[in-house]
Amino acid sequence: MAQYARNAAAAVAVIQLRNPPVNALSLTVLQALEDGLKRADADPSVKAVTICGESGKFSAGADIQGFSTPKRQGIALGPLVSLIERSEKPVVAAIEGIALGGGLEVALGCHYRVAHVQARMGLPEVTIGLLPGAEGTQRLPRLIGVPAALDLITTGRHIPATEALKLGLVDEVVEENTVEAGIRLANKLIGQPLGPRRLSLKPIPRLPNMEAFLSEALVKVKKQARGCLAPELCFQAVKAATEQPFADGVRREQELFNILLTSGQAQALQYAFFAERAVQRWTTLSGASWKSASPQPICRAAVIGLGTMGRGIVTSLVKANIPVVALEQDMEYLNTGRKAVMLLLEREAMKMGQDAQSLDFHNPARLQFTVDFDGLRDVDVVIEAVFENMALKKEIFKKLSGICKPGAFLCTNTSALNIDEIASATSHPQQVIGTHFFSPAHVMRLLEIIYGRHTSPAAIATAMQLAKAMKKVGVVVGNCFGFVGNRMMFPYVQQAVFLLEEGSRPENVDQVLEDFGFKIGPFRMSDLAGLDVGWRSRKGQGLTGASLPPGTPARQRHGRRYSPLPDLLCEQGRFGQKTGKGWYQYEKAGGRTARPDPWLHSFLSEYRDTHQIKTGFIDQEEILERCLFSLINEGFNILAEGIASGPEHLDVIYINGYGWPKHKGGPMFYASTVGLPRILAKLQKYSEAHPDVPELRPSAFLKKLVAAGNPPLKEWMSCSGSQSSKL
Repeated sequence: MAQYARNAAAAVAVIQLRNPPVNALSLTVLQALEDGLKRADADPSVKAVTICGESGKFSAGADIQGFSTPKRQGIALGPLVSLIERSEKPVVAAIEGIALGGGLEVALGCHYRVAHVQARMGLPEVTIGLLPGAEGTQRLPRLIGVPAALDLITTGRHIPATEALKLGLVDEVVEENTVEAGIRLANKLIGQPLGPRRLSLKPIPRLPNMEAFLSEALVKVKKQARGCLAPELCFQAVKAATEQPFADGVRREQELFNILLTSGQAQALQYAFFAERAVQRWTTLSGASWKSASPQPICRAAVIGLGTMGRGIVTSLVKANIPVVALEQDMEYLNTGRKAVMLLLEREAMKMGQDAQSLDFHNPARLQFTVDFDGLRDVDVVIEAVFENMALKKEIFKKLSGICKPGAFLCTNTSALNIDEIASATSHPQQVIGTHFFSPAHVMRLLEIIYGRHTSPAAIATAMQLAKAMKKVGVVVGNCFGFVGNRMMFPYVQQAVFLLEEGSRPENVDQVLEDFGFKIGPFRMSDLAGLDVGWRSRKGQGLTGASLPPGTPARQRHGRRYSPLPDLLCEQGRFGQKTGKGWYQYEKAGGRTARPDPWLHSFLSEYRDTHQIKTGFIDQEEILERCLFSLINEGFNILAEGIASGPEHLDVIYINGYGWPKHKGGPMFYASTVGLPRILAKLQKYSEAHPDVPELRPSAFLKKLVAAGNPPLKEWMSCSGSQSSKL
């Protein structure tokens, strides 16, 4: 609701938005706000109005749940914003905490805006597949100009009050009581003309080259959107403001809003929004859950290994204000690592601007470098980030077990190795947990948290709390080879390579998957990561190299189809970007621009001739289906085994760690939109064509769901029979 109060001394009515925790603009709040405005208008003793929010927050905007529920009767936000603007008495918005989405649109309807120095503002509707639908796309460009308005509306970014003041979005920034400042300003405005402050009457600030600017801006927006509809329609709404009178622009905004509201993309993005919150409610197969487990405080952390991953983890911890001890094996590695970490932190400090002082990373109490394990005696958590080698990790964990205090949590950053085997080297296996960071670790949001057989609920809760402190999305999963993300990625990459054997080219496969919405296709990704990483892993598994038994067929391992193509490229020294050649060629070693490589094309032709592989034209549909449906199929196996407790977990992992396009909701959500019967039929078709590829055999759980009538995604786990569905 909105509480109305009249300031007796000052003749200013204060309308306070009240809907904990963030004063979302529910129908009740909107109705109360309308009633308050009408009451103030009718009261001759009221000369001005201040609108604020309860508990130091203005408003986080419309309730997102309301977008997916049928329309209910009541006042719409747009007409209410117009009602505020038409008031004959000055209306001041006193913004504390946050003014987001509809909350900021309410403030734009006010004649003046005062913000607390720590307030943040933005129009983030684009991130859930929508646009600001309460006349915000028409008012904002009139206030701050088209370039700044386009930036805020098409990116959805939140800006601090200081930036808002520079842009002209707010009139005043205060450090003291914002509501009192709002009342003071409202008092000063009594009797002043309001026409110039009504944004709907203001002309758009002209640019000398508006048409050229808009053309360039559209190209940029489309490029960044990568198939996402909302940024482009946000652009069209702002463009309408530059071409049409206010009322016509508002009608265009509504048309575009309705297109987005009924698009599958808005549904996918809103699903992703709620999925990210759902994964915080973790559960394990043994019945431990977020409800009963309490995290332990982390006052000091340690990171072992200052390679690429370790450096990013140290940076993340420093940014989270957690004191860190960073350990390397010798002084040479330590000094190299120290320089790299300091460089990363300097860059982060530059991005943070004024807030950078809080990092204080030159202070040894905040960040310490050592080669001595004794420096780890009093830390609360250790994150080991050394080379992906089981013997080395076990040796380190055995050492940690004897040095660290018994209550310290021991985390291993691994992308595939068995957590239980690592834990077996310690005398406290309940303290051991997997924390799979993604590179670069100070940028990537995902943290895959892997519990072993003995991992305590407190260790899981603490790892989740640590993820939150580092502003990461923690997803709790069970222990198996590759966990969730890499286990699902394996059949996707495998199919991509098989498609090359059968007649496709790296650039064809990558193009199809990038057109789908991935930022980078599997072959460009392989070149970026380095082909030698997978080669080393395959040699360790005995799939290639010296340990392969003589007489093993080139294209078979353990009765399954195998492609030696990546191994053959590695034998040629083609490791990807780092060597200037991989699946593509680059301008130089370390180059970034991938170009199709004629050498590779002829190499593939010779390879197919040598192995007498029958080739044919492979269309885009087959490329997409074989890569994506095999990945989705593995997802169903993971759910059936209880490795993850729901499809949302898989989707959050893929959106935040593997570049799955967010507007397609994640692989399992995408499967639900394609329809499980279609996915099953296609997998059966491809499996019959390739009987030696088990990854194409439809999952028993997928078959079960189709037999159960293709239930909606939220009902899948009730069909699984797995304990993990008891959220």
